[in-house]
Parts: sequence; structure tokens; C-alpha cells
Amino acid sequence: MDKETVNVAEAKKHFSELLGQVAYGKKHILITKRGKPMARLVPADEVALHLNNAHGWLEDDDPFFDAIDRIVQDRSMHVPRIMGGEPAE
Repeated sequence: MDKETVNVAEAKKHFSELLGQVAYGKKHILITKRGKPMARLVPADEVALHLNNAHGWLEDDDPFFDAIDRIVQDRSMHVPRIMGGEPAE
């Protein structure tokens, strides 16, 4: 896997070319702003690291999982202002 770092200005100038390098050349491109990482372009067909795949990082009874469950529950009851109406049950 080929890696490259590009600043935001260069990424804007060469965005289409960078997309081609990522999609067809399987390159990973880190986009930075003033040296700070801002985003990463990676091929869409690659498996991304996700918390669901983070086996062994936390114990099963870690409070993190309770917090995530509360967030998911709260979001299921959220109704966007633009839609109005009652929360989903």
C-alpha cells in the first residue's frame, strides 16, 4: 500500500487525480492543514477500522459500552427539527 501526505491547497488543485490514485492505485492519502492531519482518502473497497472490530481493546463490562448504548437509545428517540412530529418508539 502506497502512502502520501498532501496539504489542503494541493488536494483542492489535484482532487480528481488524487481520487484516481486512491481508487485505482490503492494509495492512501493523508490531507493536512498547516501540518495537522485533517482527513484521509482510502479506497472505498477496503475494510475500515471500526469500533465493532476492536476486539480485545476493552473488557466486556467497560462503562464505555453502557455510554454507547445510552447514546444509541437517545438517538433512536431523536426527531430532526425539520421533520417535526413525535419521537420514534
